[in-house]
Amino acid sequence: MNIRPLHDRVIVEALDAEQKTAGGIIIPDTAQEKPSEGKVIAVGPGSRDTEGNRHQLSVKKGDRILFGKWSGTEVKVDGKDLLIVQEGDILGILDGKAVVQTKGKAAAAAASSDHTHVPGMDCC
Repeated sequence: MNIRPLHDRVIVEALDAEQKTAGGIIIPDTAQEKPSEGKVIAVGPGSRDTEGNRHQLSVKKGDRILFGKWSGTEVKVDGKDLLIVQEGDILGILDGKAVVQTKGKAAAAAASSDHTHVPGMDCC
C-alpha cells in the first residue's frame, strides 16, 4: 500500500454490512446501512503531548474495529476504498467471535411482522 497514516490516524478497510436480518430476510443494497465495522490496515505512530512524548495507539494492524457511521475521510488507494479515521473515532475493538448487527430502519422494518409495502411509497 502506498499510504502511511500520520499521528493518531488509522487506515481502515470497511467490512460489508450484513445483507440479511437475523430472521433471514435479505436487505437490498439501497437499504443497507453505511458500514461501521472494519479491519485496521495501518496505524500512525501516535500523537505527541506538550512535552514531546509519543503516545502509542490502542489499535494495531489487523484489529477488527467499530467506528462511528460518519467518521473519517473516504479515500481510494490502489483501487481499494479505504477510510482514514482518528483513534478517537474508534468505538471499540471486536474479538474474533463478536457479531455486529445493525439496528437500521430497513432491518427493523423488514423484521417487523406487521410491515407491508405500499406501492409507490418509500417506507424503508
